[in-house]
Amino acid sequence: MTGTVPDLMRAAYIDSVGPPGHIRYGELPVPPVGLTDVLVRVGAVAVNPVDTFVRSGAYPTPLPFPFVVGRDLVGEVAVAGPSAAGFTPGQRVWCDSLGHGGRQGACAQYATVAADRLYAVPPGIDGEHLVAAAHPAASAWLALFRHGRLRAGEAVYVGGGAGNVGGAAVALAARAGARVVATARPEDAAAVRGLGAAEVLDHRSPGLAGQMRRAAPGGYDVHLDTSGRAVLADAVDALALGGRLVAMVGLGRGAAELPVSRLYTRDASIVGFAISNATTADLAEAAEGVVGLLRDTPWRPRIADRLPLARTAEAHRRLEAGEVRGRLVLTVPAGAGAEDGP
Repeated sequence: MTGTVPDLMRAAYIDSVGPPGHIRYGELPVPPVGLTDVLVRVGAVAVNPVDTFVRSGAYPTPLPFPFVVGRDLVGEVAVAGPSAAGFTPGQRVWCDSLGHGGRQGACAQYATVAADRLYAVPPGIDGEHLVAAAHPAASAWLALFRHGRLRAGEAVYVGGGAGNVGGAAVALAARAGARVVATARPEDAAAVRGLGAAEVLDHRSPGLAGQMRRAAPGGYDVHLDTSGRAVLADAVDALALGGRLVAMVGLGRGAAELPVSRLYTRDASIVGFAISNATTADLAEAAEGVVGLLRDTPWRPRIADRLPLARTAEAHRRLEAGEVRGRLVLTVPAGAGAEDGP
C-alpha cells in the first residue's frame, strides 16, 4: 500500500473457531483491493449475536484464516477500485454483510468491501446510530417485506417489541400502514406504543395466547417473533387466512410441535429467514429501509455500551453470557500504531 494507507493494521481475528478466548487482537496486513472493491477506513463496528455464532462454529460458513470477526461497520472510503463506481476517498460509508460466506470481517482498522455491499451514509444520519441499526433494522425490514410480504392494512404480530429488531419491526410495520400488536415488558409498553404499536401485551402473561387472538380477531397476516419465546402452536393458531409466520430466531432450540392441519386449512405458511442468506439486491433494498427508519420514525437503536476494538473478545463474552440489552459498539483506533485505550 502507498500514500495514507499503511501496510499493516490492527484487527480482532481468530485462527480457528471456538470460544471468545480464541479472538486475538494484533497486526494483520491491510487487505488488498480488487477492481470492484472499496477499502474502508473503519470508524466503528457493531457486535451481533450472529458474530458469536460464526466465531464459535455454531453457524457454519467458509472462514479464511486468520479470520477477522464482525459484520457491520461505518467508516470512510480510503481507496476505491477502478470499477467501484460512485465511491470516492473520504466519503462516509457503511456495510452490514461482512464476516461470513468467505468474506473477511469488520473488526479492523481497514476492511475491503465489494462495491455492491457498500452504501453511502446520507447527510444528517448519525454514523453510530447507523452501524448499531444496520443488523437489527435490516433484519426487521427483510423479515417484514421480503419474506413476510407485508402490505398496508394488514395485521402484524411482533414478539419482543422492545428489543432492537422488534422495535425496528414495530416502527417499520406501522410506517407501512399495518396494524401492529407487540409484546414487551410492562415498563417498556409506552415506548413500544410510541413506535406505532396499536396494542402492547405483557409477554410474561399466562394468558398471552388468548390475548393475542383477541387483539386481532381476524388473525395475523404476518407473525414475527424476535424474542425466541414464541410457542409455535399458538403462533400458527393466531394466523389469518393466508398468514405468514417468519421464523428468524431459535438457533440451538429444540424441536417444536408443528400443527400442520392449521397451516393448510388456512393457506398459511412458515418461512425461515437468516439475513446471511440475503442477496445483494435484497440487502440494498433493506439498506434504504434502514435509512428511512432512522430518518422518518422515532426508533433509534439501543446502545448498551461502547468498547475499544481491543476488547472485542470481551464483547463476545458479554453477549454470550446474556449480559447485554442493546447493542455493543466497538470504536476503532485511527492509526496503525495507535492504542485503543482501556
